[in-house]
Amino acid sequence: MTLSTLDIGIIVFFLLLSLGIGFYVSRKSGQSTDEFFLSGRNMPWWLLGMSMVATTFSTDTPNLVTDIVRQNGVSGNWVWWVFLISGMLTVFVYAKLWRKSKVTTDIEFYEMRYSGPPARFLRGFRALFLGLFFNVLAMGAVSLAAIKIGEVMLGLSPLQTIGIAAVITVVFSSLGGFRGVVYTDFVLFFVAMVGAIGAAIVAVNLPEVGGLSKLLSHPNVSESINILPDLNNSDIFITLVIIPLAVQWWAAWYPGAEPGGGGYIAQRMLAAKDENHAIGATFFFNILHYALRPWPWILVALASLVVFPDLASIKEAFPNVSDSKLGHDLAYPAMLTYLPQGLLGLVLAGLLSAFMSTISTHLNWGASYLVNDFYQRFVRPEASQKDLVLAGRVFTFLLMALAAALALVLTNALQVFDYILMFGAGTGLIFILRWFWWRINAWSEIAAMFSSGIISMLFAFGMYPETWDTAYRFPIIVAITTSIWLAVTYLTQPESAETLRGFYQRIQPGGRGWHKIVSDAARDGENIVDPNAQWTLPSGILAMLTGCVLIYSTLFATGKWLYGETTSALILTAIAVVAAFALVSFWRKVGRDII
Repeated sequence: MTLSTLDIGIIVFFLLLSLGIGFYVSRKSGQSTDEFFLSGRNMPWWLLGMSMVATTFSTDTPNLVTDIVRQNGVSGNWVWWVFLISGMLTVFVYAKLWRKSKVTTDIEFYEMRYSGPPARFLRGFRALFLGLFFNVLAMGAVSLAAIKIGEVMLGLSPLQTIGIAAVITVVFSSLGGFRGVVYTDFVLFFVAMVGAIGAAIVAVNLPEVGGLSKLLSHPNVSESINILPDLNNSDIFITLVIIPLAVQWWAAWYPGAEPGGGGYIAQRMLAAKDENHAIGATFFFNILHYALRPWPWILVALASLVVFPDLASIKEAFPNVSDSKLGHDLAYPAMLTYLPQGLLGLVLAGLLSAFMSTISTHLNWGASYLVNDFYQRFVRPEASQKDLVLAGRVFTFLLMALAAALALVLTNALQVFDYILMFGAGTGLIFILRWFWWRINAWSEIAAMFSSGIISMLFAFGMYPETWDTAYRFPIIVAITTSIWLAVTYLTQPESAETLRGFYQRIQPGGRGWHKIVSDAARDGENIVDPNAQWTLPSGILAMLTGCVLIYSTLFATGKWLYGETTSALILTAIAVVAAFALVSFWRKVGRDII
């Protein structure tokens, strides 16, 4: 493919804009770790929410959705749509708790909630495990998508693509820190969305496709458009809907959708001006991420089933693509080769923007763990703020180098998604309960973390019986992991009274799960309950459920409008409107203690 002067100009403009923002904020970002990793904790909800959306809109996301749709139909997206439930729980229950904690990273939380050597080990190990291993794995998937786009659309070798993209992104990330990431995300999100919508319009109207109505009735597509799986096929329905809805949303740890909040979502909540801004940012993110953004990618994926019905047709059209990178996710960049001049440059700029947004977030987030929770905590406690910022920049370069190397050996995005999901199986319930149940201790989390990882590896390397249905592998891991950490919780000593009372006094979680701690403190003449604090968990759960109805009905209504099913679309739209009005009432109750 040959880029026109206009296309190249658009791409260069947005690259220079991103680097310019990085240089502009670099002086302020370099003042302290609080500035470099949290931008001084003074960010508004709309800017943080937009940054969350931009961060989860990466080069691998449309590729992943395309892979899912081509293999499992539109309904296959339930594998990630189900995480809306944990996302809304974060919005209305955990966002304000994280902001109240005033920690620098969510890993620092461990030594606030737990105590002693187990808490120190947990903090240090998780900093390396998540900041290094998991973070590099996620960035490897994003970089893999960039490699495929470079191969298909620009004819670049994997090494050329990753070399160019990595150098630009790592320079930007090391200069601007978190502030540069957030400011750039705001601009780049609009570029990426305009490009995605434009690509969908072009794909649907290709001569081979013939418009939306012909696309939906095409024999290659008609059986793939259902939003819900076939109820008559119990295996598919259980795999794609029942298990995700019943188990996955609360049991799995996945970047950007952690039960109880965490990762780079927690980083943005911690950077918010106050608790209300943290709630607003996470809600804004969830409604855009789940309700509005998927459909442009889905339409391109469906159109690709007409233009490139199988892997052989993709290989025939792009013979220079290496066999190790050939997969259904390649269909998305393959469809982009049909874009006209101007729009092609905008889409490529959007994809490059999405790559930079996600990678820069992961670099800053991962470096925050390695600096705050490992280097400063265990290696150089006496380090100055200037030294810590320098360490953050060094770790940024290291993480990018490791992710680039990993991307060169990966094959497809869904492969990485499955690995990450399996390794976090069974740990999610702890992240939800540790705020509201005093009995959970550091050993509970250590047991869950190691049992989940070990069982997942054993199953992945042949220990899972061949006669068992693979659909049940995930819930089996969850059941075993949960049983182990619950047993360990009751077999080990609880955290010290001093630690538990200090945590309660700072966070004010309330509820029956802390009744013993509050009663014991009162008996000792210590009042740890803030009389102005409100018990908002019931209202928060109602708001969560109402928010899920609002966003799911909006998601489905959008699909029905596109499918031309007017009656269903009107009903779902009406449900969304009613849910929106109901949510306003619950939201006021959730926020009344912080407004």
